Amino acid sequence: MEEKTHTEIQDPGVIVGIDGSNQCMAALGWAADEASRRGTMLTLVTAYTVPVFAASSMDAGYIAMDDGAIRAGAEAVLKDAMEALSGYSGPIQTVVEVGDAAGVLVDLSKRAEVLAVGSRGRGGFIGRLLGSVSSALPAHAKCATVVVPIEYAKHITERTTAEGKEVGPVVVGVDGSDQGRLASLRAAEAAQQRGTNLVVVSALPPLGGAVAWLPTMVDEREITKDIQEKLDAGAAWLRSYYPDLDISTKLVDGAPVDVLIEETKNAQLTVVGTRGRGGFTGMLLGSTSQGVLTYAQGPVMVVPDGEDPRLETRKDFGPVLD
Repeated sequence: MEEKTHTEIQDPGVIVGIDGSNQCMAALGWAADEASRRGTMLTLVTAYTVPVFAASSMDAGYIAMDDGAIRAGAEAVLKDAMEALSGYSGPIQTVVEVGDAAGVLVDLSKRAEVLAVGSRGRGGFIGRLLGSVSSALPAHAKCATVVVPIEYAKHITERTTAEGKEVGPVVVGVDGSDQGRLASLRAAEAAQQRGTNLVVVSALPPLGGAVAWLPTMVDEREITKDIQEKLDAGAAWLRSYYPDLDISTKLVDGAPVDVLIEETKNAQLTVVGTRGRGGFTGMLLGSTSQGVLTYAQGPVMVVPDGEDPRLETRKDFGPVLD
């Protein structure tokens, strides 16, 4: 198969980052299913850099490793991935690129439908996600980024019927932000594509000692009732655009990250926005994001900021989370 550079790819469809790790192979399986479901191109991407070492001699300088040997290794990684897709019937294209892995993926994401990576890897694509630049892909990708944990691949057979259909809902975490509402629209689309139900989840962190600082007593039951009413109004808004979709709401006591991790155990896909009001979405690009992505038991989709005219109609369906 002819390899292309990322600038030659016009219609990447579903992109998956490949680095030869078991984690990326889990992402590969998910991406292949997603591309098949969407009826679009599956693009396998790997990137490498050529290390430069300082040379100690009378003529001080730098020595670069042979590019050809490193590229051959990258191509071998792609070949292994292609062999794993031997039974896949959809269109596939591959990309081998010299450069920063996250930068290559971000550039390709401008033209992609969705981008999939594993939760950890060998220091290329996936290792960077949980390293010092953990926000690179979810924060800067122009399309939705899906992080697929290896645990998902290990247990996928337990979550699949004899007919080959995966069970479980699509779950979306909301916190009252426009980013959360945009994520809920994308989650509804994903649930409809999969022929499953959508669960809209919000977390209610323990009030704890914070109540002592308030001038009057707080009625926790009234707070819960108020949030539930707003969740139900949001669900009514979603149903206006997806009338055939089974949509339910869920208000859970607990820290948002803990609630989200628990939901990933049984969800086909868990969806969040890039940032929000300090709940699900706000935490993804903060210090707790590593915990969410590390301990998730299923795929997590991070939806980037964007415009959608349907957001303007949310206020027509009742009170809004704030």
